[in-house]
Amino acid sequence: MTTAETYHVPVLLHESIDGLAIQPDGVYVDVTFGGGGHSREILKHLGAGGHLYSFDQDADAEQNIVDDDRFTFVRSNFRYIKQWMRYHGVNHVDGLLADLGVSSHHFDDAERGFSFRFDAQLDMRMNKRAGKTAAEILNSYSEEQLADVFYLYGELKNARRLAKAIVTARSQESIETTGQLLKVLGVQPDNVQTDRRASGGQEWKKDMARLFQALRIEVNHEMEALTDMLGGARDVLGKGGRLVVITYHSLEDRLVKNMMKAGNAEGRVTQDFFGRVEAPFRAVGKMIVPSDGEQQSNPRSRSAKLRIAERV
Repeated sequence: MTTAETYHVPVLLHESIDGLAIQPDGVYVDVTFGGGGHSREILKHLGAGGHLYSFDQDADAEQNIVDDDRFTFVRSNFRYIKQWMRYHGVNHVDGLLADLGVSSHHFDDAERGFSFRFDAQLDMRMNKRAGKTAAEILNSYSEEQLADVFYLYGELKNARRLAKAIVTARSQESIETTGQLLKVLGVQPDNVQTDRRASGGQEWKKDMARLFQALRIEVNHEMEALTDMLGGARDVLGKGGRLVVITYHSLEDRLVKNMMKAGNAEGRVTQDFFGRVEAPFRAVGKMIVPSDGEQQSNPRSRSAKLRIAERV
């Protein structure tokens, strides 16, 4: 396998490319380049007059950059799509693709701290060159702030108990690694649950997955960035342009549904003088989920949902 293939296996590849309804001479944007799987497939459908702009803020993704005159790599968070399209002199685009999940590479790279499978530094930054790490958040946020993060972004019912356990433990020693965090919450490195009060008994794996998700979202300001990107997509897509988004959890899926339905992340419906709903998008088909075969071959795809909308 090539580096790009081992970096990340793209989810719902053919369904998302079909959803873009690619015009050979069109301008397209892949706001989540990663291993480049979706971008390479888009390029296969473009002619000599077409162009693809792909975004990624993670330096690791740059090893997968495509050598193609029709391709431009943008080293930036996708929340700035509107500004970067203006910078490149692009007035409108014909399609935008976003695969919002964390890449296989991030979960498998122990040093990044995205997974509780490894004892590693609690970093979790998509852009390792900027922002607070997960460890800094765990050691500086108040108990109330931590509880809010765990509840809002991890939907953890025991958020307050988890936050209290962390604040109590860090008063003795700062929490810097995934192994330390698991021990604080009663989970031993050999995956034996020793304290059901903090981390939810036999449900600890699900709780830890949600807690790590919550920390990752907070570290990378994912909800704010997604809101900005969706607003930017609304503004840069030309009439008939396609918005194709793959989501993996209810928080981001809700924002995407709201944008496609009402034209804003809050889902606020506006009407014209005659009472007709004013919406910049129309849904294209129904939500798509991976086939049983894809879910078996690529477990990461199991929670994926694909939504497609067209700019009107």
